[in-house]
Amino acid sequence: MAGDKVIQDDWLYEIKPKGKFIDLNFKEIWRYRDLLVLFVKRDIVTVYKQTVLGPLWFLIQPLFTSVVFTLIFNNIGNINTGAVPAFLFNLIGITLWNYFKDCLSSTSVTFTSNAGLFGKVYFPRFIVPASKVVSGLFKYTIQLLIFFGFYVYYIFVKGIDVRPSLWVWLVPICILNMALISLGVGMILSAMTTKYRDLTVLVSFGLNLLMYISAVMYPLEEIRKKLPKYFWLIEYNPLAQIIETYRGLLLGATSINFNAILITFLIGICSFLIGLVIFNKTEKTFIDTV
Repeated sequence: MAGDKVIQDDWLYEIKPKGKFIDLNFKEIWRYRDLLVLFVKRDIVTVYKQTVLGPLWFLIQPLFTSVVFTLIFNNIGNINTGAVPAFLFNLIGITLWNYFKDCLSSTSVTFTSNAGLFGKVYFPRFIVPASKVVSGLFKYTIQLLIFFGFYVYYIFVKGIDVRPSLWVWLVPICILNMALISLGVGMILSAMTTKYRDLTVLVSFGLNLLMYISAVMYPLEEIRKKLPKYFWLIEYNPLAQIIETYRGLLLGATSINFNAILITFLIGICSFLIGLVIFNKTEKTFIDTV
């Protein structure tokens, strides 16, 4: 008995099953912060490793997408973006949408992509989806710098009067909202894909469709005028409200809907908490089903 006590006292950490309904151990996550940093570095470095253009893809994707959206939706589809240049309007919407899309698609495969690692060693599983959200911020920041480059060009070279809203300091709330929703929904999908692999295909397919009802390439007011019967589909989409608010804060193109900011923030918190509960419950048994 005395020997057992000595061995027990030698443990540095004690791993216990999660007992709380909502369990997020910040102290434990901080203890594994080096692993979190390692995962973030891995995600940033390996995405475009062994590609010819490398990190330039961070720039090429939003720029080409903005050009195509401008040609199709604004020049051919006659979507009016008001005083804001169409290219700038599309570019700022794409930066936030890309952040959401990357976070959701990468977190939704957490269990299936890391089954080998999870089965061998213990660490807080939440670190993996959290690292996807953090590494996504790196790509988002680069794309935001491109936007500011064109922003300066349109103001000082083209002489176009585009000014941010006085409430521009609320932009981090929009980014946090996107992170919470993508992380929450991503963790729910990650738990479901351990049993239903079809969801992996559905996520990729569904994200492409979701973009068209998320106000990425048009203002909400244009849809209210042109498609009033289907406007509810976009109006009740929290992603559309976040992108519309985000664009209004940075470009001053629309008035700020503070109710939308509050409601979408609550939706983000609820999504995250529901995702966390399902994620914690699945991590106990997923290795038997993957």
